[in-house]
Amino acid sequence: MKVNELLKELRQKHSLTQEQMAEKLLISRQAISRWEVGETEPNVETLKLISKTFNISINTLLGTPRVLICQVCGMPLQEDEFIGKDNNGYFEEKYCKWCFVDGKHQYDHNNFDELIEVCMNNILHMNPESDEKQLRLMLKENLVNLEYWQEKNAQVD
Repeated sequence: MKVNELLKELRQKHSLTQEQMAEKLLISRQAISRWEVGETEPNVETLKLISKTFNISINTLLGTPRVLICQVCGMPLQEDEFIGKDNNGYFEEKYCKWCFVDGKHQYDHNNFDELIEVCMNNILHMNPESDEKQLRLMLKENLVNLEYWQEKNAQVD
């Protein structure tokens, strides 16, 4: 779906007129109209405001152009409800809501083994037939390559 279609659908989902949406976003009704017909698109700051106001990620607003993955635990972030938020309520699309809460990481760079145990427990709870040894090895080999854990390695070097 295109940005203009998503914006119109978002407005209608919240039962807002163009004027009411414009008031919420502190912009003109004409700007809303131009977005909805595809003449223009919101700038980055306005996308952030739309994201926070309507509790929808910028990634979703842009038509989900890429698959998001938590850069701490590797969880696919296919739904906005799984994406972490900073302390101002803005989505932080690099992290899930369990690894990044109110702008704070829940695992410091020294807690890699703790994260492995949490992931193991969660996966085994959902898939009890999983091979624990193989699962642990897979997690250790793959999670260490995520951005958050790479930052740790860069700090050590």
